Amino acid sequence: MPSVPLVPENHTHALAEFDCLDPLLAALRLDSGRLKCTCLAVSRKWLALGTSAGGLHLIQREGWKQRLIVTHKEGSITQVACCPHDEDFIAVATSQGLVVVWELQLERRGRPERVSVSWEHRGQAITALCWDTNTLKVYVGDTAGKVSFLRAGSSKTGKGTAFVIFPVQTVTTVDSKVVQLGFQDGCLLVSSLTRCYICDTEKEKFWRVGHKERDGEYGACFFPQNRGLLLGQAPLLYCARPGSRIWEANFNGEVVSTHQFKQLLTCPPLPLITYRNEPQYNASQRSPQSLAFTKLLYMGDQNLLTWTDSAIFIFTPQNGQVLLWTEVKDVADIVVYRSELFCLHGSGRLSHFTLLSAERCVERLLRRESWLLAAVVCCMFQHAITTSRARKSIPIDRLEHLKSQLSPCDTTELMGQLEEVISKLEPLDSASSSRRSSISSHESFNVLDCGIYRVISRKGSQSDEETGSLLNQSASEEERLKDFSFVQDEDQVDHDPQSCERMEMERSEQGLPFNIPLSFRPKPPRIALQAVKESVSSFMKKTTEKINTLQMNSELWQRPEYRDGSTVEMPAPTAAYSETMDHEVYDEMSSTEAELNELQSATDHAIAQIQDPLVLLDPISLEETLLEWLPALEKVLGPVKLELTVSGSESNHSVPTDDREPLNPFTEPREEQNVSKEELHGSSDSGEENSHCERESPVDHKVIDADASNGSRAEPIRVGAPKPVPSDLMGNLSQLAMLYTELSCFRKHQSKYTLGSCTFLRRYFFLLDHERVRKMCLLCYKDQADLQSSFIEAMQELTKSSKVSEVIQRSDLQRSLRSLRELQPSCGASALLPHLYRLYEKDGEAAVRSCSQFYPTITPADVMIMADQRHFLAYLDNLVQSRAEDHRLSFLQSLLDPESLRQDWLELALSNDAPLLCDTLTPSGDPRWHSHCFSWGYGRLLSLLIRLPADLASKQAMAESCRSHGYWMGYLYLCNQMQRRSEAFSTICQLDDISLLEEPEGVEPHSLDEWKLLIQLSQSNVSAEHVPGVNGGDGWSDESGVSGGKVSPETLTLMLARSAGPDVALAVLQECGVQLVLTPHSKLICELLRVTEKRQRAMIQTMLERCDRFLWSQHA
Repeated sequence: MPSVPLVPENHTHALAEFDCLDPLLAALRLDSGRLKCTCLAVSRKWLALGTSAGGLHLIQREGWKQRLIVTHKEGSITQVACCPHDEDFIAVATSQGLVVVWELQLERRGRPERVSVSWEHRGQAITALCWDTNTLKVYVGDTAGKVSFLRAGSSKTGKGTAFVIFPVQTVTTVDSKVVQLGFQDGCLLVSSLTRCYICDTEKEKFWRVGHKERDGEYGACFFPQNRGLLLGQAPLLYCARPGSRIWEANFNGEVVSTHQFKQLLTCPPLPLITYRNEPQYNASQRSPQSLAFTKLLYMGDQNLLTWTDSAIFIFTPQNGQVLLWTEVKDVADIVVYRSELFCLHGSGRLSHFTLLSAERCVERLLRRESWLLAAVVCCMFQHAITTSRARKSIPIDRLEHLKSQLSPCDTTELMGQLEEVISKLEPLDSASSSRRSSISSHESFNVLDCGIYRVISRKGSQSDEETGSLLNQSASEEERLKDFSFVQDEDQVDHDPQSCERMEMERSEQGLPFNIPLSFRPKPPRIALQAVKESVSSFMKKTTEKINTLQMNSELWQRPEYRDGSTVEMPAPTAAYSETMDHEVYDEMSSTEAELNELQSATDHAIAQIQDPLVLLDPISLEETLLEWLPALEKVLGPVKLELTVSGSESNHSVPTDDREPLNPFTEPREEQNVSKEELHGSSDSGEENSHCERESPVDHKVIDADASNGSRAEPIRVGAPKPVPSDLMGNLSQLAMLYTELSCFRKHQSKYTLGSCTFLRRYFFLLDHERVRKMCLLCYKDQADLQSSFIEAMQELTKSSKVSEVIQRSDLQRSLRSLRELQPSCGASALLPHLYRLYEKDGEAAVRSCSQFYPTITPADVMIMADQRHFLAYLDNLVQSRAEDHRLSFLQSLLDPESLRQDWLELALSNDAPLLCDTLTPSGDPRWHSHCFSWGYGRLLSLLIRLPADLASKQAMAESCRSHGYWMGYLYLCNQMQRRSEAFSTICQLDDISLLEEPEGVEPHSLDEWKLLIQLSQSNVSAEHVPGVNGGDGWSDESGVSGGKVSPETLTLMLARSAGPDVALAVLQECGVQLVLTPHSKLICELLRVTEKRQRAMIQTMLERCDRFLWSQHA
């Protein structure tokens, strides 16, 4: 077998074919020349195949089983589309121009039903079908350029619903054949032979994409938010252009950039990984390709797919690169679901391709036992296979197994290439394993399941001594740990200083070239004093290290030589020093035990007192109880401080005396000055004490609070207990600590002798319940903002070593969010918050917008404290809009806790992304002409806020805010709700838009008195001249359909004539004293209304007479 060529390192993905669909087509009889597959569609569950005989086959993708077949007598199937949000619906187009929407009813085991039928395109070839992403509507395009939509009625919502709301409507007719349709966020994308159009289906507005035309079949598609863009970034769209170019445009039709792929496609094509033949890669360059991309599809997370009849192209438009292109023969159509492609060939054959990385491709091939193909891919993409990242999916032993499965006779050269690949493999986490580089040239090693690195030394290498040193050190460490076994009835510790010296001498003599953490070593055996064990062990460890340092100090005595079989005698001063240490160990153990007993006693006394409801429910009594308990807590678990030793001074824990001072380097002031800040404040999680450190005496709380008020350095946060505490004692301590924190937080008048809540939180965070602290911080944030910052700082310290923190620091937003979603089910809000804070610091507004997917774990109150006001408003809008439309109002109501948040959020929405005040208000504070036509960035959120149930005072406050900011639609609604209709009518006359008098959005007059008031107000405003565009700027236009005519006495008279009759309207006009000469058009309308009214009366009279005769005949 010839050698396998290498692909360039910029190619990391491949297109692979793992499944053969030929047996499926044979079972469906679609492999014959008479009957063949003409179109296809795919969804999460189904593969739909249309045939030339008018049949639609529904294939279940799991197992490739046929579940259903529906037939059509209206011709062959030309287009089929599955509903993306309800897989029970599927749309079908036939060759005669019929469009049918089927409701499959498979879950209810019913028969498929035609819920909607359209003959709008009869006689035309339908070229495109596209579903609305939110509703049951299908958009249809044909060769004549006509675009219509078909609304699907459903048996779930009741029959006959679709016919009441006109199920088939024409959207538009473009200048030429419709090539492709797309839908995203209420916008329809239409690609014709000459250009692309965007249609806002809600406002019924159209605009073109770009200015230059084209001639030919070129596709276009949307690039939605959840496909590679940051959250909050506006979705994009891509339009194909001649010469292998693609436009990148925004939703306004503005071309942002042009991607040119003509020169990039000079790279050679990657082979298709398929079982049909061996992959062949030709590294020679191709000439530039000028292609017409007839369709564009988005796939995966950030890719764009297109094809010609002979090749498939996948681009990454975000960086303008070619991910890959592969030659595939006779391509007729392609449909995509995530990273899977289903290709329909001109002959009717189907192919199922998958886009995946090279290492994932090898993993899939190994699972299918395609040994030869897997080996070829390994050798071809060895730059991707040898990386450490690939070890997660392809361990080294699997590649060794792959090599053993190859035949030495036929694949000798391939096996040689595979051995070369295996020799280049990087181990997992090689980026952080620089300490292992010293053994790479002498030893090989592998990683066991428990995390241990098993080093395999090669014969004759110099690392044999190093390996022996590692074993000796491990054994000596275990022997030293076993020396700490105790017997309850013994009073002294059996401690041999010579063994410690011999162990340390051996370790310093041989040394290790690298350091491997041995977290798997056995711990000391359990003893009776479990609570004291760790403290004593750490104290002994520190003492032993000092003795060894004393022995190794070349300035004190000559270092003894160590030889095999020789014994080392310890000098007498060192032995005396060790005896002193033995006594101090038991002094420390007894003092620690006494302190724990004292804390246990004080805690039990406090717990017993708070069992009394009179103490627990009385803040003063509860405070006295907790203050009695606090000194015991401070004495045992409070922070430690370093007692710096000066000449002539002594400490309770200082070991050296005047006669030993020359032998102890720790007594020198030069050493004491090098103490780090961390040692000064004590380690929060190690539980170790130095021999020159002692526990603070009970602190003076008055002094601490004074220091905090003076703005001194913040106390370090302790997230771990300084010493082991029994579990039952820890539970009681946590209960009392939470009571103290909450009491000190919510007490407005603090005693000068109490410890502040923020200081207590930082000092004893390891005792507190994280979720209760979070809720407490939310309630008192306005009064004590530093408490929230301390809580977040503590949680970040607690979670800084987690894997999610590393992902957030190193990866993009999408991967970080994926990690947080995986973490969410197993943790609470307090564990998620520190990661979201890190994400917000890194990605800003995009991270805040994504917080809506973590509701209700993360509440709006959490985000409001974390984020800037503008960013919080975007989050709130995203959160509310993520709910169904009929549930948004009740959902927003549930978020208002307390109710005062309504006014705060309203002010926030009115102040951000809003029109300028000079455009909505006159200098006198009145509405400017047509200023209600301006668009508000958070208009949907504002509309929901003002519609929430509220008392009169809240509505008055909201109305005043809307008026002061010029939000006139909200002001009119609130005036109508508060029955301040005269103010609403005055505002409508100043806005000069008669459509505001029509419901449901407007305020409609209910009586003749209100009509008289309106006519009088309009008459007073007639003298004021309103020039379009002066006050409104570019925020409105007549083309938008918002303006419905001016408010004048004549227009009001015509409106009244339509509702009450022309005679009544003219009478009201005379009562108002308005001298009005109607225009000929208005007079004609009044005459027509009179005729209509007369005929209606005659018709009603006739119907009543007929009913009367019928009833008398029945009576007879």
